[in-house]
Amino acid sequence: MSKHQKSEATQLVIECGEVSLREFDRIVSGKYGTVCGIDEAGRGPLAGDVYAAAVILDPNNPIDGINDSKKLSEKKRELLFEEITAKALSFGIGVATVEEIEQTDILSAALLAMKRAYEQLSVNAGIVLVDGDVLPEIDGLVKNLKHGDARSEAIGAASILAKVSRDRYMKKQSEIYPQYGFERHAGYGTKAHYAAIDEYGICPIHRKSFLKKHIKNG
Repeated sequence: MSKHQKSEATQLVIECGEVSLREFDRIVSGKYGTVCGIDEAGRGPLAGDVYAAAVILDPNNPIDGINDSKKLSEKKRELLFEEITAKALSFGIGVATVEEIEQTDILSAALLAMKRAYEQLSVNAGIVLVDGDVLPEIDGLVKNLKHGDARSEAIGAASILAKVSRDRYMKKQSEIYPQYGFERHAGYGTKAHYAAIDEYGICPIHRKSFLKKHIKNG
């Protein structure tokens, strides 16, 4: 992110101050128009695709309880997933595959998933707020927002859609590769996951580039 982009994002937070996620988006919308939030899930795991979501919420059809997906229970995330997909003005869920992660790198793949999610939207955004510090290549006014999933309701909603979508995908993968326990750790590098890799080797959805050092030392 350039210094200019960083200053813009910082200024956005300063202008809004310490307000609720919904009020933050209301203030931003008053200045820039319709707010789209984008977030990803799955940059850190050793296995599986990376997911992203783009969400434009309907201010006339509010949803209570939206927050950073990491701060919510699995049950709450699932309930909010259904409510967000039912009430949002528009949303998109994008994926970049393990093969694409290996062909490029995880950051490039995550940005590609974000772009794919955004391109599914049927409503134009006045401003796009992206969680983190890197921007996907999409048209329009796009700003990064550090810890955005805990600041912006739209980004919080995107974090929920991305997280739930990826967790569901990993549970399906656990049915194909039950020995790894993907349904429990979603592909992250837990002690049990590494132990399973040591015992069974890697499977087709493992990210080999993430495991080079472990395999070399194994």
